[in-house]
Amino acid sequence: MEWGLLASTSLGALIGIGTTLAADHLRARRSRQDADDATRRQLYGDYLAALARTRNHLRVAARPSGLSPDERARRAAEAFHESSAYELRYQIAVVAPVGVVEASTSAFRALRDIKDQVEVGALHTDDSYVAARERWEFLLAELRMAMRRDLGRPVF
Repeated sequence: MEWGLLASTSLGALIGIGTTLAADHLRARRSRQDADDATRRQLYGDYLAALARTRNHLRVAARPSGLSPDERARRAAEAFHESSAYELRYQIAVVAPVGVVEASTSAFRALRDIKDQVEVGALHTDDSYVAARERWEFLLAELRMAMRRDLGRPVF
């Protein structure tokens, strides 16, 4: 009888310890996942803001405002170099899933195409510029949807 009591007490202790360890493991994994989600959410927001700043500077450079073509080209190049979009894009490549990385690369390249249009002298009303802008807007929407899917948010 003493062996039965000892065995049942030991079994109960093992079950209790196992349950506690499993719960702690799940809690730690959930905490790590929450931290990863917060990091990606911040990075995605920073990247979208950098792209928006770049786009806005390109929009201004593409408007006829008395600037020489060389000055507009210089401003277009500066828009890319000063926005941090390059650096943030590389961070996304490290932490984001493949779908977000691909969408990020496509949107970035489309924005770079707008820059290229401004650098060769296109104004905001030129067909080539309008086509590049429309492609950018489509790919930016695709990027936002990929980011929302990754973060478990509804996609519009």
